[in-house]
Amino acid sequence: MTDQVEEALPVPFAALRPALEAVLMVADQPLDELILATAVSYPAAEVAAALAALAAEYDEQGRGFELRNVAGGWRFYTREEYAQVVEGFVLEGQQARLTQAALETLAVVAYQQPVSRARVSAVRGVNVDGVMRTLISRGLVEEAGQDGEHGATLYRTTSYFLERIGIVSIDELPDLAPHLPDLSELEDELASAQAADVPNTTEVEPDGA
Repeated sequence: MTDQVEEALPVPFAALRPALEAVLMVADQPLDELILATAVSYPAAEVAAALAALAAEYDEQGRGFELRNVAGGWRFYTREEYAQVVEGFVLEGQQARLTQAALETLAVVAYQQPVSRARVSAVRGVNVDGVMRTLISRGLVEEAGQDGEHGATLYRTTSYFLERIGIVSIDELPDLAPHLPDLSELEDELASAQAADVPNTTEVEPDGA
């Protein structure tokens, strides 16, 4: 064997599907077809066809998992009909679920994004700083720049949020936005809070772990 580093040969066609399975098995986030094509040295079109064939194969065989394209990438997921079994295994004896306060805060961010903490607090009627820290630490919410008028930091949901609820974009969220308060009606309440991005409330919620 020479010292020269040789360019890796493409994966044999017969091994394309197993190679894709191996890469997807170790991925910690959805992978798009271009990344997978690069990994196995195949054209993206052939990789897309192989992924679709794998997904169909798992469906036909009734496996306990499925291969889905979510949030712009492919990843293995447990099948929905076994969700109760998986949930019991993962959550038994653990406090892994978000609190009601965290879920409500996440909903406001999802439907009003990009949005500042002050506006989220105004909608919920409580200080959400602790809950927002929890959502950020769990990778569900992230910073999205600053409000050009007031300089407040804005927040939005992440691709991980989309992945967890099984949709590709926020446009697929259920039509619940009309049930949230109209933020235009809160301008007077927010006037004193916008400068510091801190709501004018006295009630403070603990971190929503």
